[in-house]
Amino acid sequence: MMKTYEFDVYLKGVSEIADEQAVALFAAGCDDGSPASCDGQAWVHFDREAPSLEEAIRSAVQQIQSTGLRVAKVQLDAEASLSLGA
Repeated sequence: MMKTYEFDVYLKGVSEIADEQAVALFAAGCDDGSPASCDGQAWVHFDREAPSLEEAIRSAVQQIQSTGLRVAKVQLDAEASLSLGA
C-alpha cells in the first residue's frame, strides 16, 4: 500500500536552486518535489508516494545526488511526523 510522505531535503553548499538544476532534478525523477530557498539555504520539498517513509527518503536522496547536488539533511514536517503512526 502506497502512502504520501512529506519531507524536505536540504542541499549542501547551495543557496539558491538555479533553473538548470531544477530541470536536472525534474529529469532525475524529482517531479514530485518543489525547489525552494530562503536565507541562503536551498531545499526540495517532497510529497512522495512510497510504501514506507524510508523508501520515500532514500529514493529522493538518490535522485538528488544523481544530479551532482549533495544532501545536507532531511527534515520531516512536524505535522507529518505526528501523523505517521495514525
